[in-house]
Formats: sequence, C-alpha cells, structure tokens
Amino acid sequence: MAIKSTVFKVDLQLADLDRGHFSDYALTIARHPSETDERMMIRLLAFILHASATLVFGRGLSTDDEADLWDIDATGNIECWIDVGLPAEKSIRRACNGSRRVTVVSYGGRAADIWWRQNSEKLTTQQNLRVLSLSPGEGQSLAGLAERTMRLQCTVQDGVIWLGNERQHVELAPKVLLSAHSE
Repeated sequence: MAIKSTVFKVDLQLADLDRGHFSDYALTIARHPSETDERMMIRLLAFILHASATLVFGRGLSTDDEADLWDIDATGNIECWIDVGLPAEKSIRRACNGSRRVTVVSYGGRAADIWWRQNSEKLTTQQNLRVLSLSPGEGQSLAGLAERTMRLQCTVQDGVIWLGNERQHVELAPKVLLSAHSE
C-alpha cells in the first residue's frame, strides 16, 4: 500500500511591499511522503514571492511535467512556472519555452552551488528565467516553522522576507543568481 501525502493547512497574512501585494491566503499543501519539511516550506516561500489569486501548487514530486507552482491564465497559457530544487537544464528550457515567466528557487548548499556552475552558462540564454538561491541555514530555518496547522505572517521588503508565527520568526534574503525578467 502506498503512503499518502501529509496535508498541511496554512493561514498566511502577506504584506509584499516590493510588489504592492497585500492579502490573506488559506492554503492547503500536500507534502509528498519523500518530501522534506524544508522543501515543502521552500515551496511555500515560492508561493509568497509570487502570490496571486490564481497561483496554485502543482501535483508534486511524482509529476515530472508539472511545475511545483504555476499560474495559468483563463486561456490556458502558463503565466508563471515555478520549480523548487535543482531541476534539469532541459526541464527548465522546456518550461521557459512554454511559459511567460519561469522561476527556480534552488537550495541545498554545496549541491546547489555545483548545479549552478554546471548549468548557469546554458540558462543565462533564457530571456524569461529567474533563479534564486537559499543558503542551507535559510532552508533549515524555514523547516523549523513547519507544523500541520500554521498561522504565518510575512512581510517582503527590498528582497528580504520576514516570516513567522507567534513563537518564532525567520529572516531570509534569497540570492538572485539570474534575473532575466522583472517581478
């Protein structure tokens, strides 16, 4: 029998001063059995950085041809494709060819550094790609906020993210490795 995903509920109050976006979200996130709290929370961070009424979580790790998050317009065109982790360069190119904007949020310390060195030259040719990188400490701090039911407040200003609950807060400053499109 297959192990089922674990469901997490998130009440998020978001004040994104960089984009002028202020909203409350009631999110349901399914964490795949092989997914870590760190990766799930980085998916939540990706949501925060691109939040809109139409941005949704993809089906997850078991679906290769789907983004971790995406925003599809009323005509079926993909406005924004977001992947978390260290996707293959070929997958990123395919996403760039089929989407208006693509963002990759990389993490993993040394492995992420190696991934970027191996792929950066080819990826810099993509006109609609943005690549962010989190430090190992930032990913671990995010994982520390993971609970089955979360009430989180978030402020984004000047590229810095403050995220927390009533007990703890984390400050994140994702490094921009590539910014071929504006957010």
